[in-house]
Amino acid sequence: MTYRTVMVGLDGAPTCAARTEVAIHLAQDFDAHLIGVAPTGLVDLPATPGAAALLGVHATSAWLLLIEQAEEAAGNFRARCEAARLPSFEAITDEGPVATSLAGRAHCTDLLVMSQPDPARAGHRHELSTLEQVLLHGARPTLLVPCTHHGPLRMRRMLIGWDESREAVRAMTDALPLLRRAQQVLLAHWRHEPDGGRALQRLHSMHQWLAFQGVDAQPQDLVTTLPIGEAMLSAACDLDTDLIVMGAYSHPRWSELLFGGTSSALLSTMTVPVLMSH
Repeated sequence: MTYRTVMVGLDGAPTCAARTEVAIHLAQDFDAHLIGVAPTGLVDLPATPGAAALLGVHATSAWLLLIEQAEEAAGNFRARCEAARLPSFEAITDEGPVATSLAGRAHCTDLLVMSQPDPARAGHRHELSTLEQVLLHGARPTLLVPCTHHGPLRMRRMLIGWDESREAVRAMTDALPLLRRAQQVLLAHWRHEPDGGRALQRLHSMHQWLAFQGVDAQPQDLVTTLPIGEAMLSAACDLDTDLIVMGAYSHPRWSELLFGGTSSALLSTMTVPVLMSH
């Protein structure tokens, strides 16, 4: 298993340059075809009938502006790929909702590269909601680049967050091309209470499976009083981790909305790139 196609979402956000750089280097490392997709999004019409009628006069120009912005993002991506002398790439402008476009087109790739929404940027909540929709409805793994990240993805030390869910197993499988290149991999399970060693037994079974896949991982069963997401980020910082691998939204979405969750915590406070699969 390897990555033969990599896709990156394009827009006019300041974080686009960093995620594009990560995607270009991944395409070079894996000799993969790189696809840049710039969705237009939709014209945001006011909810009140009177305001909507007034905006209708300008709806055409607003739509043309969205197309122009998407084409500009695609053009910038194309120029970056040409400057990097990438042998195989394409830039696509897609007319439609951002989440629907990215999730749908990612079905035909091996890996999608996106950015963590910048909390300091206007429209952060809307960008976060869009990203969550991509994660929930996309069939491929998503590599999330922190909004503060610069440079290519390093592959020395990687941390797998395992919680016995199918999403965690899916993420491990999706990340195998990256995990095989790591010098050190930690397979970690965090819990709040002792469980009589049951988790440790499962960890050793997962450790064996990873070994059969060419990944030498160190299993650790850890008890913590911290929220799991916070414990994971703390361990990543202590170990100078380059990548976290984890399942996305392994619990019902309504419970994530009510109580938060590890996925939401990582999206809000990530300090290193995270590969998520749902």
